[in-house]
Amino acid sequence: MNITLRQLSYLIALAEERHFGRAAARVHVTQPALSTQIRELEDRLGTALIDRTDRAIRLTPAGQDVLDGARRIMGEVERIENRTRWQQGLSGRLKLGIIPTVAPYLLPVALPRLRMRDVTLDLRLFEAKTERVLDALGDGELDAAVVAIPAGVPGLVEQPLFRDRFLLAASRGSVARLNARGERPVPSNLNPNALLLLDEGHCLADQALDVCGTRREATRVDLRASSLPTLCGMVAAGFGQTLLPEISLAKECAAVPEMDVMPFADPEPHRVIGLVRRDLGGTDAWFTELGDILAAASEQLLGHDAAA
Repeated sequence: MNITLRQLSYLIALAEERHFGRAAARVHVTQPALSTQIRELEDRLGTALIDRTDRAIRLTPAGQDVLDGARRIMGEVERIENRTRWQQGLSGRLKLGIIPTVAPYLLPVALPRLRMRDVTLDLRLFEAKTERVLDALGDGELDAAVVAIPAGVPGLVEQPLFRDRFLLAASRGSVARLNARGERPVPSNLNPNALLLLDEGHCLADQALDVCGTRREATRVDLRASSLPTLCGMVAAGFGQTLLPEISLAKECAAVPEMDVMPFADPEPHRVIGLVRRDLGGTDAWFTELGDILAAASEQLLGHDAAA
């Protein structure tokens, strides 16, 4: 019996998930089916690939060698598939990842544009924090992703979509007092003790800290939100201030009228949101077309030229 691509993909899933059940769920088979294929691969190679002397899932040295080869083989298979798949441009099935601080604002504007372009496009969306999105992209689970760039990951092609300014968000009373001074705030002058952030793992929180020139440990107000709507509610209630991305303003300010925002002094802090994919070679017309659609949607949403 020859080694199959299925067996190699199962080994990769098992090595990365380190759990038979999770690996089986990832490749959409039952756990016994995955275990059988791994056993058959070991029998074919005549060596153990998984160390079964411990409850933890660990590869043997031979297993690590096979895993390295499996990744090279599956990567080349994917390159071949993608060269053929995207010859006709943006069509068929598209698996797109997007971060939570962009998804609820950009997608309602972008999806109708994608649908108008091709009603047969089978779009699969995956919303998660940046690290998880990039991991899924690297594992081949996604075709492209919308994240803040530069992503800092080698082997990616990045296309800027729009420049997303940060604004100071606080309760209406706080913003009114700041406006009365007649000066725009400076991020580095904000009180870190009053700075509210998203939970760890959200790139927006790290970006806010970078803009303000501080560290998470320096923020003593232990109020962290899992989403921007929750964060805005805390700000509106007077618990502190935060940096809000411009793309979210229309939706969040309408939902929380007790919150107000004001721009920072020049140079205004911002992030660049971009579309990324792995550099697998072949045509990228589909990628450019998708980027153009998303950039046009962001321009409509922001009400100005969104080019980065």
